[in-house]
Amino acid sequence: MMLRGEPTFLPATPYGIVELLLREGIPLEGAEVCIVGYGDLVGAPLSIMLAQDSIRGNATVTSTHIKTRDLQAHTLSADILVAAAGVPQLIGGDMIRRGATVVDVGVHRTADGLVGDVKYDEAATVAGAITPVPGGVGPMTVAMLLVNTVAAAEQQAFGR
Repeated sequence: MMLRGEPTFLPATPYGIVELLLREGIPLEGAEVCIVGYGDLVGAPLSIMLAQDSIRGNATVTSTHIKTRDLQAHTLSADILVAAAGVPQLIGGDMIRRGATVVDVGVHRTADGLVGDVKYDEAATVAGAITPVPGGVGPMTVAMLLVNTVAAAEQQAFGR
């Protein structure tokens, strides 16, 4: 069970976010992480993964949502900001600490095309690193689904 740190198949999107951060050299240990959105698929499992004592964790995690009082105060303190609220363009450049890493999980179809939970053009002028929508977290989710599939097949075939 993931809560106990036992071996398990990790949820694909949070797993992909963490792998993306690690492979880009974004330090997690000791990082202040603000997750906007505490949903079952992304926010909740990601907060658990990042807070655990592991290579994929040891961060200080603040879990927020769209009804959090003074959301901006929380987001401005983050080294890593994850926007998974399900609200198009909720996070503006004024909500991001200069140099912070921004991970946009949202995908919303609008008249102007696909947009995320972050106002990308504003955020890109402030952030040290930012994921695009589309093309950021989505491909990582697919990759981690494949990792889980291979691991499940090996486990079934070889008892690993």
